[in-house]
Amino acid sequence: MKLIIINGPNLNLLGTREPSLYGDQTFDEYFITLQNSFQNIELEYYQSNVEGELINKLHEVGFTYDGVILNAGGYTHTSVALRDAISAITTPVIEVHISNVFAREEFRHISLIAPKCKGSISGFGMDSYRLAVESVLDIE
Repeated sequence: MKLIIINGPNLNLLGTREPSLYGDQTFDEYFITLQNSFQNIELEYYQSNVEGELINKLHEVGFTYDGVILNAGGYTHTSVALRDAISAITTPVIEVHISNVFAREEFRHISLIAPKCKGSISGFGMDSYRLAVESVLDIE
């Protein structure tokens, strides 16, 4: 099984960005934990702050991988282009957010990508990614 985690804008700053909201662990540190927990899965990681690069990555993996775990960050609420990219691929996409977006500003309550995703997970901190991996395993 081959999965990829794709993180969008500002998620490269995890560990230093608003630790009260996102914690003090970097994603690279957490990714090692995920790889150790799911040794039977080929697990990859990609991050970009650029919308077009995220779309290109979805196109690249969206017909051959078994699952995409996508934290689109702020693009979740603004990007019709990401929504269209998810619609165009056949690989199931799970939307992930570290924070509970419904406990935050009202504009974060609307996800343009959620209707095109297999499901959404938010509010469980970094553990949201583990839950997403497990959900892809259940899809298979």
